[in-house]
Amino acid sequence: MRRIEPGPGQESVWDYPRPPRVESTSRRVRVLFGGETIADTTEAKRVLETSHPPVYYIPPEDIQAEFVRPTAGSSWCEWKGEAAYLTVQVGGQQVERAGWYYPEPTPGFEEVRGHVAFYPGRMDACYIDDERVAAQEGDFYGGWVTEEIVGPFKGAPETMGW
Repeated sequence: MRRIEPGPGQESVWDYPRPPRVESTSRRVRVLFGGETIADTTEAKRVLETSHPPVYYIPPEDIQAEFVRPTAGSSWCEWKGEAAYLTVQVGGQQVERAGWYYPEPTPGFEEVRGHVAFYPGRMDACYIDDERVAAQEGDFYGGWVTEEIVGPFKGAPETMGW
C-alpha cells in the first residue's frame, strides 16, 4: 500500500482521524433510485475515518419515508455502536440493506443518531453537489468516493487487515 499524495483541493483519507470524526456539511447530498430522489439534503453529517472515503449520514426529515423501511439484521461498529438497516423500494425495484443508521450511537457519535447512510453502489446514483460519486470497493464499507478524495482506500480485496 502506498499513500497517494493529495493535490490542490484534495483530501487524503490517510489524514482522517482514528477514532473517526463527525462533521457537518452544507454541501448538497442526493440519493436516487428507481427514478425517484430518495434523499436530498444540505444538512448531512460526514464521518471521516482513517483509510476510508467519507460516509454521508442524511437527516431522516430529508429522506422520502415512503421509499424506505426497516429490514432485518444489524451490525456492530467499534466506534458508533449497533447499526440497523433499511430496505429501499420504489415500485417493483427493491434493494435490501441499502442503507443503515444508528438508533442509539455510542458517546461521541450522537450527531448521527437516526441519520441514514446509503451504500452508493446499491443505488442508481448518489451525488455530492453535482458530482456523481463512486462507491468504495467491497461490500462492507459505504464510503463515497469523489475526485477530491485520494487513497488508497480500505475495502478492496486484501485490504481488511490494514
